[in-house]
Amino acid sequence: MNQKVAVFRKEHFNAAHRLFCADWTDEKNKQVFGACANPNYHGHNYELVVQVTGVPDPITGFVINTKDLSTIVEEEVKSRFDHKNLNLDTEVFNKLNPTAENIAIVIYNLIRPRLSESLDLKIRLYETERNFVDYPA
Repeated sequence: MNQKVAVFRKEHFNAAHRLFCADWTDEKNKQVFGACANPNYHGHNYELVVQVTGVPDPITGFVINTKDLSTIVEEEVKSRFDHKNLNLDTEVFNKLNPTAENIAIVIYNLIRPRLSESLDLKIRLYETERNFVDYPA
């Protein structure tokens, strides 16, 4: 059997952030980022969907053991970002604007090394119920 199957793991984490460019004035930041540029930060209940695609193992039938995938997400994502201020509490977003796009790319780069090269990875991150990003697109 050489047919690929996609396995999904849905997780959530809560985090605060502020979208802004330090080189810009407060007025320009507010013009571009709106309320998301609030100097006192704001938070989201992020929903994360991790998609791993590959050919099921002929013995186990697994593309990936979902327990292992859950552990990877816990160790690489939730332990770093859950209940954190992304701008202040994480090294990666100290200088990188924590947009949903950038957060999804960072999560991808944290998880990718933990997976077999034979598996494809896609990250879907919901910042709100109606706003979400996919990486890679």
